[in-house]
Amino acid sequence: MIQVLFVCLGNICRSPTAHGVFVHLVEQAGLSGQIGVDSAGTSGWHKGAEPDGRSMAEASRLGYDLSFIRSRQVSISDFEEFDYVLAMDESNLGDLLDICPPDYRHKVQLFLSFSDVSEREVPDPYYGGAQGFTEVLSLVEKGGVSLLEHIKHHDRSELR
Repeated sequence: MIQVLFVCLGNICRSPTAHGVFVHLVEQAGLSGQIGVDSAGTSGWHKGAEPDGRSMAEASRLGYDLSFIRSRQVSISDFEEFDYVLAMDESNLGDLLDICPPDYRHKVQLFLSFSDVSEREVPDPYYGGAQGFTEVLSLVEKGGVSLLEHIKHHDRSELR
């Protein structure tokens, strides 16, 4: 089974949005039994909290469910367990690489590196208005589609 972990700072906005959208994409592709999805934050500030209400509202508006997700902090064991540890931005990428055991550094990447969008980072919408959550969802949808295609083409032997 291929395991994918999405990571942002608090695990209440960007990474749970990516988590929920990617679960939906994986289900639509009929790969739920072959691709596992989770999300986490580099900080533990919101441990056990549900996603930000604005993230949940924007996701729900477009048919995605985030209600099953609860915030958690990245653990060292995540680097061994997950095949893809995907940071939403450069800051979280750096934080992940700082704690990642050397043998697993190849798993840690920017989420949007799989997409052909011009942005490299999914911006943090927390302190902004509703438009930020709309932008995050748009980037996450595009990134999720590209990531799923990448997995289907590069991890074919695992998807059986």
